[in-house]
Amino acid sequence: MTLEEVVGSSTTDKKMETVSQALEELLVAAQRQDCLTVGVYESAKLMNVDPDSVVLCLLNTDEEDADDIALQIHFTLLQAFCCDNDINILRVSGMRRLAQLLGEDPEDSNGNEPRDLHCILVTNPPVQPLQCQALQDVSSFCVESRCRNQWVPCLELKDR
Repeated sequence: MTLEEVVGSSTTDKKMETVSQALEELLVAAQRQDCLTVGVYESAKLMNVDPDSVVLCLLNTDEEDADDIALQIHFTLLQAFCCDNDINILRVSGMRRLAQLLGEDPEDSNGNEPRDLHCILVTNPPVQPLQCQALQDVSSFCVESRCRNQWVPCLELKDR
């Protein structure tokens, strides 16, 4: 490993950590303002009706989902739709951390079915737009990734 690779990788790690923190802040702020759509089916339905309101599409992928062919087909279709409609898209790993951020209980003792966190849309309603630095940081990361020909960048949310 060269010195450039070592220095470059630590800079990249810091950048990823900063973007991960911004994403966490964005999700909490968007949920507070009721600007999240959760679930593959619900997300597809919203994008069909009002794609202009969507500013970010998160696809949550953990290792156990890699063999789920139906989910991967949904992801492919959602990615294509996002690319066609200039919607920022981000693959995220860390289902447990995502559930924590959204106040989900993965082992609900009441027997309730947990929400499908595989796809989450952040919307920006025209009446009261979602304005926060975290949205700008995540959007900038997506744009930078596309400039490097990484059309669907990946982030890891770490448990805290």
